[in-house]
Amino acid sequence: YRPVTPGVAGSSPVNRAISFVFGLCVAVTDCGRKEFVSELIACVDDGHRMICDYCVSSKDHRINMRMYRMHGTQVRQHARISVAPMMDCTDRHCRYLHRQLSDRALLYTEMITSAALVRGQAVHLLDFNDEEHPVAVQLGGSDPIELAEAAYMAEKRGYDEINLNVGCPSNRVQSGAFGAVLMKTPQIVANCIEAIKRTVKVDVTVKCRIGIDQQDPVETLPDFLKRLVDAGCDRVIIHARKAWLSGLNPRENRHIPPLDYPLVLKMKDLHPDLHMSINGGVVSLAQAHELISRGLDGVMIGRSAYQRPVDIVGRVDRQFYGSGIDADPAGIVHKMIPYIESHLRSGGRLHQITRHMLGLFAGRPGARLWRRRLSQDSVRVNAGVDMISTALRQVACE
Repeated sequence: YRPVTPGVAGSSPVNRAISFVFGLCVAVTDCGRKEFVSELIACVDDGHRMICDYCVSSKDHRINMRMYRMHGTQVRQHARISVAPMMDCTDRHCRYLHRQLSDRALLYTEMITSAALVRGQAVHLLDFNDEEHPVAVQLGGSDPIELAEAAYMAEKRGYDEINLNVGCPSNRVQSGAFGAVLMKTPQIVANCIEAIKRTVKVDVTVKCRIGIDQQDPVETLPDFLKRLVDAGCDRVIIHARKAWLSGLNPRENRHIPPLDYPLVLKMKDLHPDLHMSINGGVVSLAQAHELISRGLDGVMIGRSAYQRPVDIVGRVDRQFYGSGIDADPAGIVHKMIPYIESHLRSGGRLHQITRHMLGLFAGRPGARLWRRRLSQDSVRVNAGVDMISTALRQVACE
């Protein structure tokens, strides 16, 4: 069913047999023989989980085998407000910072490809700090077997949710036949969800667009969502814009295609039992309140949360969960110091963390000074926490 490279985890005879059977299931599903498929998949479930154990342990003996697993209902409660997965932004240092700002918001990793985990053995991409919980991993891929293996690896690491990327429009992602291009082939997405659901116990979710290119979202999105529901998808996050796979770059795709909130609200009416969050164009918590008041289950916020973390992430606990107090930027800096010191002792560089802290004082006196000091001084050789303390004192005098 799938080419197997000698020496790569997944090339054992047993796993090849399992992959073949799952491939047969996918092929038969496409032909509509769902009853046969269900029975056949059930017969190999235990074997597939055993093989996933083998694949995971053979990749890296240091892998963390604890099973933290937050109950799905709890994760859905946290998903009332979530911070979007953003490439080159939401790495583990960014997520640790956001967790100091909010105890309750759901956090997401950057997208990690299933190929990197399963074929490339890059299990370090799954590293995270226990304090990040609740935290979801976003996977990119289109091979049901490979995604199932990658999802199992992530579950073993302790992630609370597996999210499939069906919304990224970049050329690199398109060339790998995943991301937003998958909206052309909803049955492949459904096959991927079914395979992941049968392999892990945590929530399996999808982040998608309302459509791509010349699709009419009014016609295609309802069918797409129905297939997700039938496949067992636990939650869906919809970016309320189309993605143009040619003619617009990823940055332009975040701004130029018009938002269609009414369509997403209509989809919620069609699927009242499906937990549905909206993404795209949300720049304030007031907007988030308004969208939730209109019937949506959650709101995912991206660039605004990254650029103005105190105003967005630092206020969600009190406003949306009825707990905690609004974050203070200086207090957050002090809370980050021990984490930064630990990172430096392990051989890390200061700017790897401080680049995510540039917006802590956004909209406040001293914001420009803070950004300049961190941008210029944190990249210097041997830069340490003393630089941060000095910058904080200078901001206090503004």
